[in-house]
Amino acid sequence: MSEDLRPSGDITTQLIRNNKKIKAKIISNENCIIGGLNYAKEAFKYSDKKISFQAKSKDGKKIKKGQVVALVNGKAKSILKSERVALNFLSLISGVATTTRKFVDKIKGKNCKICCTRKTTPNLRLIQKYAVKLGGGLNHRFNLSDEILIKDNHISIDGNIRKLVIRAIKNRKGKKITVEVDNLRQLKEIKGLKFNRILFDNMNAKNIKKGIILLNKFYETEASGGINLKNVRKIASTGVNRISVGRITHSAPAINFKLEI
Repeated sequence: MSEDLRPSGDITTQLIRNNKKIKAKIISNENCIIGGLNYAKEAFKYSDKKISFQAKSKDGKKIKKGQVVALVNGKAKSILKSERVALNFLSLISGVATTTRKFVDKIKGKNCKICCTRKTTPNLRLIQKYAVKLGGGLNHRFNLSDEILIKDNHISIDGNIRKLVIRAIKNRKGKKITVEVDNLRQLKEIKGLKFNRILFDNMNAKNIKKGIILLNKFYETEASGGINLKNVRKIASTGVNRISVGRITHSAPAINFKLEI
């Protein structure tokens, strides 16, 4: 709200002389998975605590184009002041939830979960990860403190994947350890060490399947890199436990909502 109102407030709405009470409807212009209703409510309450916000659905529900998702009653100036911020929350959260659901639906019947990544909008990670859960996905680590994730750049800088993993095991302090590999040779170098998860990065389905057979269920498995709606089911069919997809947060199209008076 501060982003939208500083430094002089809503200078256009200030021109309106009649601050009468009005009734408004928030309508979805697309089929989607709805998310962000409480965020929208708080945006209106920020301008005027007396505004009545009545949600006509619940976060995580399927919404059809043209469906009314909320009714807003209150003073005109307060509603106009918060309109865009409220709709922005709905657009962003519903967009991520809807995109996530598309990926989740693509792998139905497979014993596999869709996960998000840290490829999020700065300062909005919390709500984007919330949206992923609404869409049926799983949250990966929230930040760099949550678990040890040894990636290709760590391996490249350190120079020895096995020694790096052993060092991680000694210093884990109760944290889970995931090790990213981009070929089967790396996998063989660390097989047998006691860590939690193997992350197959940018590997094709054939090699992922070979890797899973090689591991013999000793580790949880995950795939990432280049995952899209066309190939996600093929990747899930390898038997991998999780698939992490950056595009469900960094490239999710916003859902179009409107407020009608």
